[in-house]
Amino acid sequence: MVEQEIGKTIPAEQLVLGLQRSSALTVERFIPGPSNAAARAWIARPHWPDQRLWLWGPSGTGKTHLLSMWATKHNATVVDARLFVRSPGARLQVQGNLAIDNADSPADEVTMLHLLNDAHSHAERVLMVGRLPPSRTHFMLPDLASRLRATATTATGEPEDALRATLLLSLLADRQLVVSQPVTDWLWRHLPRTGKALVCAVEQLDQAALARGVPITRALAQEVLADLLTSDI
Repeated sequence: MVEQEIGKTIPAEQLVLGLQRSSALTVERFIPGPSNAAARAWIARPHWPDQRLWLWGPSGTGKTHLLSMWATKHNATVVDARLFVRSPGARLQVQGNLAIDNADSPADEVTMLHLLNDAHSHAERVLMVGRLPPSRTHFMLPDLASRLRATATTATGEPEDALRATLLLSLLADRQLVVSQPVTDWLWRHLPRTGKALVCAVEQLDQAALARGVPITRALAQEVLADLLTSDI
């Protein structure tokens, strides 16, 4: 059998299977808060049961950021489970620690099972990230399902108010957007209280402002984010 090998010598910036690691996903740029404290504590542990950990939580709550930080620190190969492909006579093999993003949506479960088995046989650590825990994720392969449901889990929650305010400013800064404080305060008050809403709002505002060549104002936000904003505006 021909095996594709991905070794520890791959630089941290060179990723596998299409996962784009933003330069902003560093330890210094991560915003800690009570909503991610448990996840940070688990990820910081030197050992996990069976050397596997599953991190789950809503979109926009820092899961991929935590995965990227851990992968950099532990020289782990990062893969996106949505891009797994099974090829006749060949399979993906990873040497060293492994970080799997979108682990609850593997395109090929056999590939994922092989990766977990390889990591276990070499006593390597595996960090997996998904929106749902294994107990609420349907896997077709019984061996994969049982392996994952026996994995230790931790979770991120929706950001608390202080974290939401800092996250909004950070997202704007990442895109080099200059927005007045009255507008950012207004956005913080009227956007849904989820990390995903903040990410979507900043992305849509950036696209609209760039396309129209105008600054981000409250009027622009009311128009562009009409489907996101709460009714009390």
